[in-house]
Amino acid sequence: MTASSALLLPIGCALLVLAAATAAFSLASKPPAPRPTLGNRGLKRAEALEAGAPFSLFEPPIRYLAARVSCLCNGGLRLRLALAIRQSGDHLGLSEDELLAMCMSAGGAAGAATALAASLWALPVGLVLVAIPLATLAPWLRLRAVARKRAQSVTRSLPGVIDLAAMCMSAGLDFPGALRRIASSGSGFKEPIVEELQRVLQELDLGRTRRDAMLGLVERIPTEEVRELVNSVVQAEEKGSPLSRVLTIQAQTLRIRRSIAAEETAADAALMLIGPMTLIFLSVIVLLLGPVVLRFATGGFQPV
Repeated sequence: MTASSALLLPIGCALLVLAAATAAFSLASKPPAPRPTLGNRGLKRAEALEAGAPFSLFEPPIRYLAARVSCLCNGGLRLRLALAIRQSGDHLGLSEDELLAMCMSAGGAAGAATALAASLWALPVGLVLVAIPLATLAPWLRLRAVARKRAQSVTRSLPGVIDLAAMCMSAGLDFPGALRRIASSGSGFKEPIVEELQRVLQELDLGRTRRDAMLGLVERIPTEEVRELVNSVVQAEEKGSPLSRVLTIQAQTLRIRRSIAAEETAADAALMLIGPMTLIFLSVIVLLLGPVVLRFATGGFQPV
């Protein structure tokens, strides 16, 4: 080894250590992500913090980590996370960076816990490779479950809301006035349908067109029933059709569809009961004929 190469090796190592230390210092000195305080996201965050543990305990470190992983959340990933958060009704007031930080922290914690358990109880090390991706996907799957539950709640409440809107419009109110009347007289202001109506009214008050506000509702609640309602409202506005009549027909269509779905579910339940009923019938046959077969096999029926 020449003198120049022997000198370059420690210099290179020192530069790598200096770069790593600089990166670590810049990340450590970076302030945490700001806590949302405005809009629907700020309201959801305040409600989650008022509810107490466990989110209130993990919220500060999640914001701290979110500021450091913000560079990883860009492009298509950010758009996908933002859409999932909107469809969940801004669950916990999360931002895209905070959701990504929750996924990464859950994966890291699960990997460390699984590795510790594997070393203490001689478990297979391959469990770590299984625990990390599952724990990483857990916050995302939880968010999707909240979005599905929210969509189901809105779909169940939709026929009654449409009927009320049609009645209010027949009494002389316009469409935004009917929605405002329903939202203000709702039994539970935390119900998803009331939140969505308030969101539509807020967008209308901010100057968005009725078409854009209703299309935003479809984006947040991507169900077939909501999509048909929005298409009916948009087409009635474009063609000048009476909106109250359109809403009445839409409510009747939704009720018929729910009845058909209930009948299909009942038919599927009857088919699903065939298997358990067959097992019960076989068990009864075994209980009745089992002793007879045993006596016959052991010669119990032979004449004395």
